Amino acid sequence: MTPDPYSHLRPYVVWENAFSAAEVDTIVALGDRLRLEKATIAYRTGETTENPTRITRTAWVAQVAETAWLYERMERIARTINNDVYRFDLTGFSDLLQYTVYHGDEGGHFDWHIDQIPQPALRKLSFSVQLSDPSAYEGCDLEIHAGTRIEKVTRAKGAVVAFPAYVIHRVTPIRSGTRKALVCWTAGPAFR
Repeated sequence: MTPDPYSHLRPYVVWENAFSAAEVDTIVALGDRLRLEKATIAYRTGETTENPTRITRTAWVAQVAETAWLYERMERIARTINNDVYRFDLTGFSDLLQYTVYHGDEGGHFDWHIDQIPQPALRKLSFSVQLSDPSAYEGCDLEIHAGTRIEKVTRAKGAVVAFPAYVIHRVTPIRSGTRKALVCWTAGPAFR
């Protein structure tokens, strides 16, 4: 098969069944033991604040023996997608993995944004792992602004969605239920 010379222009990539149902259950059990806090938004000045643009609960997943398999899997997924599609110069993850929970009773959502924030390591690729069964919630779609159209990405449990951190995206308001996801970002030197 001839490689697509324009693959790096894709606004997003989906890796279906990146995690099995049993692995997703393990991630959720791990995440549900963490102390979830109201999410904040980082600003250019480096300060963070609560903001109605983003209503969700998050927790950072420590990189310890229990989570080593998860970090190794996400690293392998990130490396494969980057090598096959985007070909960015990457140095590793910019942050710990983030467990994210959107609750229907809170109207969870995250309005249009990009994932590049002021910090020493430039975020280059964003990854979202779908942890909830699509029937567990209504609304709460991950949407990507793909040029002249807005695309809803897969809601399939265990799928990974990857996109450049400068791509505009959002999570629409959840109407009922609970949606859980694992997100992370890879970083590297400035684009040139």
